Amino acid sequence: MANGWTPDSWRTRPAKQMPAYPDHAALATAEAQLTAYPPLVFAGEARSLTQQLAKVASGEAFLLQGGDCAESFQEFHPDKIRDTFRVLLQMAIVLTFGGHMPVVKVGRMAGQFAKPRSSDDETIDGVTLPSYRGDIVNGFEFDEGSRVPDPGRMVQAYNQAAATLNLLRAFAQGGYADLHQVHQWNLGFVGTNGKGSDYEDLANRLDESLQFMAACGITAETTPSIRETDFFTSHEALLLPYEQALTRIDSTSGDWYDVSAHMLWIGDRTRQPDHAHIEFLRGVKNPIGLKCGPTLDGGDLLRLIDILNPANEPGRLTLIARMGSDKVESHLPALIRAVQREGRTVVWSCDPMHGNTIKSSTGFKTRPFDRILTEVSRFFDVHRAEGTHPGGVHFELTGQDVTECTGGAQAITDDALSLRYHTACDPRLNANQALELAFLLANNLRNSRADLDRQRRAAAAE
Repeated sequence: MANGWTPDSWRTRPAKQMPAYPDHAALATAEAQLTAYPPLVFAGEARSLTQQLAKVASGEAFLLQGGDCAESFQEFHPDKIRDTFRVLLQMAIVLTFGGHMPVVKVGRMAGQFAKPRSSDDETIDGVTLPSYRGDIVNGFEFDEGSRVPDPGRMVQAYNQAAATLNLLRAFAQGGYADLHQVHQWNLGFVGTNGKGSDYEDLANRLDESLQFMAACGITAETTPSIRETDFFTSHEALLLPYEQALTRIDSTSGDWYDVSAHMLWIGDRTRQPDHAHIEFLRGVKNPIGLKCGPTLDGGDLLRLIDILNPANEPGRLTLIARMGSDKVESHLPALIRAVQREGRTVVWSCDPMHGNTIKSSTGFKTRPFDRILTEVSRFFDVHRAEGTHPGGVHFELTGQDVTECTGGAQAITDDALSLRYHTACDPRLNANQALELAFLLANNLRNSRADLDRQRRAAAAE
């Protein structure tokens, strides 16, 4: 292996956010079982995503990445998968039409089971137990038996991921993603939204475009791309025994791929250059994401880029900025300039969720819609000022009608959070808030595209 990498070389490095399994024999059994299981995704699909992300890096496409904060065993249901897939399709068609460019769709689905925690332990009413680290590790219930890390949960997570992927592929290729059908869903949103005038204008223009295409003979029957779509999966590669067990050599290229998902990302808490998570992910050929928080400086970012993408391969690395709405303008420009100065090719994406979490007056953890929108808008503004492409967005969202983030056109208040607060970890945008955000972002994307086109024409004329 290049530079001494092997699928298990991460085990020689310090590892943060990893559970302490008390039963080592059970852990070895679960790892062996997963190693013998079929891949969840294929290397060719991951290569296809890398190619599409290369277009995002060059300003020719846009990345939409979203889904649950942490998938649940207890709430696993086909309707939940369908509804999250549906809202991502709705957002994608709005961004495609509004931004005049293809949208690469990547779900936080079929593997987003593990969660980093700020503390190893949690104390309630004087009782201290290990923190809940996601259903792939332990149970959410606050009792001693549930909180013991259980390696058998990795096998259950694999089986649920396989079932989820099977349904997602059916939705993506079986006609559920037909543009006409998705457009009708958006019309329903426009009709019930109190701020719908701008949305209605975009929806009407899209309707006219679809009618024109049909008049030209471009229909779902004649053009498969109208009724089908590419849809990829992703999750944070946090639980490394699970990831290693699902890492295989691709027979066509001889490269190693983590076949648990098409794309994996490294969290802001586990991005230490000499630690286990960076060591593991530097060796697999999947497209990789790297969360970039406000404590990351340009020098450290370039060091991480050199480790994760030494060949400077377009589409290999997505930098996911998660600064907080009040820190974007003071921290992001320096990172962009460092990357530009060294000629690194990356996708720049915005995660406006994790830096904007607050505690409501009613005690619930929440994220105000206005702060989420502000961070994304400032992300676009910074890139416009730097002459670079704001390549994507990364949201925690659900297709369900939850009340976890305050604000938006629904005007969810602190007092209303308790009505349908269902998340086990972090607050998510509901379907209406997610789609509202997509409509609001469409103009930003279109303006950014126009600015980049003008800059390229000016450069070509010199």
